Amino acid sequence: MISNFKGKVAVLTGAGSGFGLECAKIGAQLGMKLVLVDVQKDALDAAQAQMQTLGAEVMARLVDVSNEGQMQALANDVQQTFGAPNFVFNNAGVGAGGLVWENTVADWEWLLGVNLWGVVHGVRLFTPMMIEAANKDPNFQGHIVNTASMAGLLTPPNMGIYNVTKHAVVALTETLYQDLKLVSDQISASVLCPYFVPTGISQSHRNRPSQLKADQPTKSQLIGQAMSDKAVGSGKVSASDVAKMVFDAISQDHFYIYSHPKALGNVQHRMEAIVQGHNPPDPFKERPDIGDKLKADLRN
Repeated sequence: MISNFKGKVAVLTGAGSGFGLECAKIGAQLGMKLVLVDVQKDALDAAQAQMQTLGAEVMARLVDVSNEGQMQALANDVQQTFGAPNFVFNNAGVGAGGLVWENTVADWEWLLGVNLWGVVHGVRLFTPMMIEAANKDPNFQGHIVNTASMAGLLTPPNMGIYNVTKHAVVALTETLYQDLKLVSDQISASVLCPYFVPTGISQSHRNRPSQLKADQPTKSQLIGQAMSDKAVGSGKVSASDVAKMVFDAISQDHFYIYSHPKALGNVQHRMEAIVQGHNPPDPFKERPDIGDKLKADLRN
C-alpha cells in the first residue's frame, strides 16, 4: 500500500501522449520527480514544458524503447541523476491490424520491438535498481505498471500481432508480480488492460521507424485501421480517467487494472472455453452486427 508519492521518482515511457502523459500530470500534481520518455520529440518537449509548469522536477529523454542501447543509457542517466526509481510505467505502445498472415516481418519487428521489448527492457533494467534500493532502505517502496490491453486477455480477429504482444505483456507482468513476491515485500507490479480509450495509439504509424517501413497496406489492414479509428475515437472513458485508475491501483496494490470491466464477460467466455476444451468463442457474440460487417468487408 502506497499513500505518499511526494518526492518519489517515476519513469514513464510513452509520456508524450495518452496514458503516459496523463499519469505524468498526476505525478506532477503529487510532487513527484518525473523521467519522461518518448520517441516523438515535439510531443516530448510539450510534455516536459507542461510538467515543469506544474512545478515538477523533470528529466526528458528521446528514446526508442525497443533499442537496448538507448534504454541502457536511459537507465544509467536515471541512476546517476535520481537513483533508483520508485515507479516505472512501461507504457509506450503501438498498434497495427490486419489478417495475421498478411503482416510483414517489418510489422512484426515493429510491434514486438515497442510493445514487448520495450516492456522487457524496462523490467530488466529498472527492477534490479529498485530491489537494491529496497534492500538498503526498509522504507523504500516501488511499483511497476506495464501497459497491456484487453487484447492481452482476448483474441479479437484482424489484429493478431497486437494481440500477441499484449498477451506477452500480461504473462510477463503476472510472472514479474510473482517473482517480486519471492524477493521483496517493498515492490509490487500491476498490469493495465485498457479497452477502447481515445489516445494516440490508433495513429501509431506516425512514429514508425524508416527502417521498418510499411508495405502498401492490404485490404484487411485498411479495414482494421478504419475499425480501430472508429472504436478508439468513440471511447467514452478518457486517458485521464484511466490514469486515475492506475494511481488508485498503485495505492491499493491492485494487480489488474481495467478501464472497461464490462468487457470481462468476454474474457470469462474465453477462459471457460479453454478450461472446457471448446473451440474459441465468437468474439462478436454481443455485437453480431460488427462481426457480420467485418466478414462481409473481407469477403467482398
